[in-house]
Amino acid sequence: MFIQGDLQAVFDALYALGMIDPVLKMDWHVLNDEIVQNPNKMMSAIELVNECQGDPSQLIHKLNSVDEKTLSYLAMEVAREMADYYDCKNLH
Repeated sequence: MFIQGDLQAVFDALYALGMIDPVLKMDWHVLNDEIVQNPNKMMSAIELVNECQGDPSQLIHKLNSVDEKTLSYLAMEVAREMADYYDCKNLH
């Protein structure tokens, strides 16, 4: 399952919650292994984000109710999807 809608809005919400900088400094191999062990947390977080349909205030409100570890997973996924998007965009 992928994050749908405005990735920039999700990124901005995670940034506002202070989740981007710490995740960029983490070992992503460890974080990825944790996601593999807890796929339901990741899927629930993506579903929650997709329900917001890119609404910045709703994103921040709903993400405030998510635990920090799950927000870390989500921040890493947003970074991956944004990188994939820009890779595809630059190839064309």
